[in-house]
Amino acid sequence: MDITTDMIKELREATGAGILDCRKALTEANGDFDKAVDYLREKGVATAAKRADRTASQGVVELYSHGEGRVGVMVEVNCETDFVARSEDFRKLAHEIALQIAASAPHYVKEDEIPAAVLEHEAEIARARGKEEGKPDAVLEKIVAGRLEKFKDEVVLLRQPYIRDEELTIEKLVLQTIGTTGENIVVRRFQRWELGESIGQ
Repeated sequence: MDITTDMIKELREATGAGILDCRKALTEANGDFDKAVDYLREKGVATAAKRADRTASQGVVELYSHGEGRVGVMVEVNCETDFVARSEDFRKLAHEIALQIAASAPHYVKEDEIPAAVLEHEAEIARARGKEEGKPDAVLEKIVAGRLEKFKDEVVLLRQPYIRDEELTIEKLVLQTIGTTGENIVVRRFQRWELGESIGQ
């Protein structure tokens, strides 16, 4: 696959790694953006990966209300310094994440927050559906694995496609801002409320 300058530029913006490192990563990953980011992380080249260990205790609690008060979101996004916390790039990211949560109603920030019991329940549903559809046992587990990945894409904030650009995930959006601000950024927690959602339960 041909590695274009646009692909290198996108990877550079997301990771802060050098041009040659980005070209090598994309070549190794056969043009796959996510694999290239992983490659850079494993090699310790990506500044985003290097910054992941640094403490992010500054930041902002972003509040967003949608539909004339029918949906409310509160999200805590952290960075390393007060200077970056006040920056336009960081504030914009926090606002966009709040919009994402309002629109897409994720349940978890990261994949590892999903309880094992929830994953097992989803796997059972997928297995039962596969059997109902008459899928052979040989492919059933692949179908279950595929449906679990789809489930994670729906309920995990960082895995969701960004509402303004389906090509980007929220994780990539965060990585891009890490690249531009030069600091570790963490989506710490969020809460989403919808008017009347738990009444009578």
